[in-house]
Amino acid sequence: MRVLVVDDQKVNRTLPRVLLQQVGCEVFETDSGDAALAFLKGQTVDVILLDISMPGISGTDVCRQLRQDPACAGLLIVAYTAHALPSERADILAAGFNELLIKPINRQRLLTALSLPV
Repeated sequence: MRVLVVDDQKVNRTLPRVLLQQVGCEVFETDSGDAALAFLKGQTVDVILLDISMPGISGTDVCRQLRQDPACAGLLIVAYTAHALPSERADILAAGFNELLIKPINRQRLLTALSLPV
């Protein structure tokens, strides 16, 4: 499985990268929404783990753009955020995310969200 982890904080990219590499995933990282969109113009992935609050384009806006692209129709997009209020959850999922992971994550929740064996 090819996974793109998008977060403006390096430390927030490190944990999922390590956990996913341990189960055999190929993991790529970008530090912004703009960088993620640029990366996806030349690469394909199966999953995007996408932070919501980043400088520049937000993860929500990235998700909306990807959902409008027919080439990304089957892409699993998981929100990766510290936003945990019920109203925020509803707004995040309404933007087109398949799943929501609340930081800090653990191995079991990450693998479950990506439909990988725990």
